Amino acid sequence: MSVPARAAALIVAFLAVVGLGVFVAYYYIGSASTQLPPTVHYTASGGQVNVVLQEDPQNDSATRPDWVTYYTQDPATKKWEHTTLFSVPANTKVNVTIYGYDGCTALRNNYFSQVQGTLGGTVTVQQYNKDNKALGGPRTESLLNSWANCNVAHTFAIPSLGIYVPVASPNANNSVNNLCGTSPCTPSSGGAYAVETFSFMSPPLTGSYRWQCLIPCGGGYIDGNGGPMQTLGWMAGFMNVVAS
Repeated sequence: MSVPARAAALIVAFLAVVGLGVFVAYYYIGSASTQLPPTVHYTASGGQVNVVLQEDPQNDSATRPDWVTYYTQDPATKKWEHTTLFSVPANTKVNVTIYGYDGCTALRNNYFSQVQGTLGGTVTVQQYNKDNKALGGPRTESLLNSWANCNVAHTFAIPSLGIYVPVASPNANNSVNNLCGTSPCTPSSGGAYAVETFSFMSPPLTGSYRWQCLIPCGGGYIDGNGGPMQTLGWMAGFMNVVAS
């Protein structure tokens, strides 16, 4: 091959690599690097703090695709904020309530069906139909088997703290054509849902602790880990631990 031909080939190869890098940065990284959503601040009372979340099959954002998402409730206004950033005091009992409005999804690794890192190693779950009627009483579980019963929608995990919690969904039959269609959802919005509660201790050291869904739930992206899975404000966020 002549010198000019080799030079042309090298230039083409270089441009291809640069183009691929730009594509990856824009398509996979760029979506996660936009302006940060707001942070919801929780303050303790009696050594405890109550964090309230919901996960929906869609969102009300005008700037993103119709991704599955989490919302966080502002404790002062009771308004649902489209954010996954919240703060809690250090060395405090954190009581979490998650309203699960999305349908069931089998976990890729059923290891995450086992509740891990919560106080007592359990969660308490109660399911409701689209008319806001309870389907039986609350039950305390150490395992929500997504493969056998399809009762898991997503997960709530803080890996650095060893917390892995399967988030309950309305059961499979209750979910069909009965899910909430407008976000943020409410018990009176006409969609089937589950309510899950659990507690854990916030760490004594202040800092930012990443949390996310680990299903994964980024359909249409490599390994299902793109889109909402990697984007703050949707299925990934930070729990900021502040001085108590």
